[in-house]
Amino acid sequence: MNEPYYITTPIYYVTDVPHIGHLYTTLAADIMARYQRMRGKDVWFLTGTDEHGEKIQKKAKEQNVTPQELADRVVERYREAWKFYEITNNDFIRTTEERHKKVVTNYMKQLMDTGDVYLGEYEGWYCVPDESYWTETQVVGGKCPDCGRPVEKLKEESYFFRMSAYQDKLLQHIEANPKFIIPESRKNEVTGFLKQGLKDISVSRTTIQWGIPMPPNPKAKKEHRAYVWFDALTNYISALNPDSKDSKFERFWPEAIHLVGKDILRFHAVYWPTFLMALKLPLPKQIVAHGWLTDSNRKISKSLGNMVDPIALAKEVGLEGVRYFLFREFVFGMDGEYTKEVVYQRINSDLANDYGNCVNRLATMIEKYLGSAPIEIETALKHDSELKTCAAENIPAFHAALVDFGYHRALESAWKIISAVNRYIESNAPWTLAKSAAPEDKEKLARILIHCHESLRIVSLLVLPFIPNAATKALGYLGAEESLKASVPMDFAQWGKGPQKILPRKGEPLFPRLEWKPAAT
Repeated sequence: MNEPYYITTPIYYVTDVPHIGHLYTTLAADIMARYQRMRGKDVWFLTGTDEHGEKIQKKAKEQNVTPQELADRVVERYREAWKFYEITNNDFIRTTEERHKKVVTNYMKQLMDTGDVYLGEYEGWYCVPDESYWTETQVVGGKCPDCGRPVEKLKEESYFFRMSAYQDKLLQHIEANPKFIIPESRKNEVTGFLKQGLKDISVSRTTIQWGIPMPPNPKAKKEHRAYVWFDALTNYISALNPDSKDSKFERFWPEAIHLVGKDILRFHAVYWPTFLMALKLPLPKQIVAHGWLTDSNRKISKSLGNMVDPIALAKEVGLEGVRYFLFREFVFGMDGEYTKEVVYQRINSDLANDYGNCVNRLATMIEKYLGSAPIEIETALKHDSELKTCAAENIPAFHAALVDFGYHRALESAWKIISAVNRYIESNAPWTLAKSAAPEDKEKLARILIHCHESLRIVSLLVLPFIPNAATKALGYLGAEESLKASVPMDFAQWGKGPQKILPRKGEPLFPRLEWKPAAT
């Protein structure tokens, strides 16, 4: 059986429609899922929606609908967006599903039975938008230290989770597993937070009705609902049906990799691991935190009025142009400044000019200079060339970067091969060699074009997780799509591992050039 690989996105609030920040995380998971499948892994890719909590309850009241009606309506926008972007998730979890609520209830009861969750009274500050609790010393000027929005003073009976008991154990785990949280800067944030000391946290609310009920307790004076973060985080396990007879949980959970935005890192890297420790469950394998897309150094979000509609953007510049741009332009893990003009520049420069034009140009030259019959290439590929050397250097660099979530570095390595092909064509001028009747020139011409072909075949396999439709089409133009039918296609992204005979065919441009029209001022 193939090696398991489990990757998740956060589950997204159903208070509003998907925006480019949601897309960024989801595409990151999709690219990695596609890549790992091409490496022969047995991939389980989970995304979904977070449908409980005060924020959703308030939003539903504003719209004069029930929270469930709001959730049912908005969740379809997520399903439609991910279908439009051809996201290859295996499952879509909703926290209002019975399979999820059952697991949350069972886990909460288990923690109450062990004393890790106990009844008390909470008094302090609460941020509704972030669903987070803060102490008096953490709140600055009556505002949330994370998002800067006003907090509310709460005093109510509450269940508490004994998080303080797991501080040292979590620190030890992070120190023993250096890659548990990446990038390094985010790991340092978490360890710094832990070393300040963990306090027990409230894990229930009595003032909201829209949530999963806490297990019965005769000592409780009021009806309690589970804190939304305990509810939400449990989705990563509830989607694997931990209580069923199938082996999905045992197979995939130890391999779990959570992709999250930096704003929810604390919940995933502190709250979630301590919950799991209390439940005596294995921790996820890795937590990968990325930065924000920014506009004038401000996070792009609906609340700031600078939201980018991912579907409208794709209809304007092309779906795969967006997929490429987001992971070539920005360093995953760092904030990145988004501007529409740079989107156009990247797509025109890298995709239309460098890659797309090169593939079509080469297919045309092979047909023109080498004829329309199948061409045997094995002998030519045994010769050395700068392209062969370039591929030998950049193929392993691509894999090393991507397995470590260095999306931009992986694409840089792929584009070094593409740039080398373009230079090789210009410096060797096959159109000049084609005019010569000398046998050695004919042989050199064939070798040049075959080495260019092999380089572009390899690149098209490497970049397929990023731009799957265009890369598949390019392999078709190159007459090399047969490797996609293999059980481990990435094994064929090596020099000389493709078809022994080729018959390229030119086609429509992979990426038509876009015309940039600045917005009127």
